[in-house]
Amino acid sequence: MNAGTRRERLMELLKGAEGPVNASALAHTLSVSRQIIVGDIALLRAAGERITATPRGYVLEHAATGELWTVACRHTTLEDMTQELNIMVDNGCTVVNVIVEHRVYGQLVGQLDLSNRYDVSEFIQKVVSNGAKPLSDLTGGIHLHTLNCPDEGAYRRVTQALQEAGLLLT
Repeated sequence: MNAGTRRERLMELLKGAEGPVNASALAHTLSVSRQIIVGDIALLRAAGERITATPRGYVLEHAATGELWTVACRHTTLEDMTQELNIMVDNGCTVVNVIVEHRVYGQLVGQLDLSNRYDVSEFIQKVVSNGAKPLSDLTGGIHLHTLNCPDEGAYRRVTQALQEAGLLLT
């Protein structure tokens, strides 16, 4: 299969996926290396395809169906991060991303796309198993999250619960 045909097939796979698909699974399906997939994704993005890399794999960006809100938080432990993310998804919101302000690079954004406790658990497990540090470690724990909430009430419940847990930056 030539590169153009492979990229067309890659887009078909992403369009038909019910959730994120990791590069290794795509590589296996298309009988190429993971690095070929990473390169193909980069070229597809450069051509205007709206592909997002999440901790669980690649997804096509879809128009938000709820309301987007931003919340400012602070935490310094893995337990607090887990609690924070669970508060957000337990109130019906999807955690779209995490944003920090770096003094050299400016705004850094990490795509998350977490919608339920299973997603949160998988994300936390990936952080632990890779020995990774949260982006918020760069800013003393201060960070923003973009949330996709079904309505303003869900956002208000999240901010109240974060405040009560001592995780909302005020």
